[in-house]
Amino acid sequence: MTGKVKKEKSTIREYVEAILIALLLALVIRTYIVQAFKIPSGSMLETLQIGDHILVNKFGYWFYEPKRRDVIVFKFPKNEKRDFIKRIIAKEYDVIKERDKVIYVNNEKQHEKYVIHKDSFIIPRRSSEKYGDEAVRDNFGPIKVPEGCYFVMGDNRDSSLDSRFWGFVRREKIKGQAFIIYWSWDSHKPFPRNIRWNRIGKLIR
Repeated sequence: MTGKVKKEKSTIREYVEAILIALLLALVIRTYIVQAFKIPSGSMLETLQIGDHILVNKFGYWFYEPKRRDVIVFKFPKNEKRDFIKRIIAKEYDVIKERDKVIYVNNEKQHEKYVIHKDSFIIPRRSSEKYGDEAVRDNFGPIKVPEGCYFVMGDNRDSSLDSRFWGFVRREKIKGQAFIIYWSWDSHKPFPRNIRWNRIGKLIR
């Protein structure tokens, strides 16, 4: 009888240890290796859709520096409790400017195939009195990116709250690089038509 009780206790202990190890591994993976995020807005259309679920590589930047055109997740400078996702357009010491919706980095015109413009109207330069904060949407700069910082923008240029409006992202605030869509669904459609099968497994570029 005693042997049976000991065996049951041993089995329970094994289950508890297995669960604790699994939880510990999950915590380590989420903290240092890979983290999942859901896309809540359309600021990165068409690259990322509302309802895309993505994985972010958190350890890659231990070995190399973020570069232009990387899609990154970072702590929003105005409220670090929130995570934002944007694309790096310019890095430290780069000089960036925008002229009539066209980006120039170090005086070189950027050919950004991933960008969309849903508003054909161009807000003219030096129009802050009329357009307020929106005046920098289509024309700004030149601006030199400070040391240890990045200038980020959304791919949906006419509908993105990004560095044009609130400034730079510091290196230490970057959580990682978005690299793959592991799940995607449209909440406005009924199951199973709401699942975007063609987006699952798509690499983020």
